[in-house]
Amino acid sequence: MKHQKQLVMDIAMNLNRIGNWIADDFGKNYKKIKVFVENNDEYIRQFKYENNLFEKTWSNFLLVYPSFKSDLKNNAENLMTWGNILTHRSKLLD
Repeated sequence: MKHQKQLVMDIAMNLNRIGNWIADDFGKNYKKIKVFVENNDEYIRQFKYENNLFEKTWSNFLLVYPSFKSDLKNNAENLMTWGNILTHRSKLLD
């Protein structure tokens, strides 16, 4: 379970980084934003939840994340919000 929590924490941290870079200067930071989005995509593929308490949070995240990725420039705040949500809800994976 620790590995799964670490994946969620890595995703959350990356969401906050991506959101901050978008807010600071999307054009200047685009290359590293792309790299971190790709990293998150891989972490998401690896994540397998085995905790019913976390299932709703994860399902909701998976519903909205594709729309954020398709319009990164206008979703800095949403990405940071989900970074915070995942950080706090990851406690359910202990």
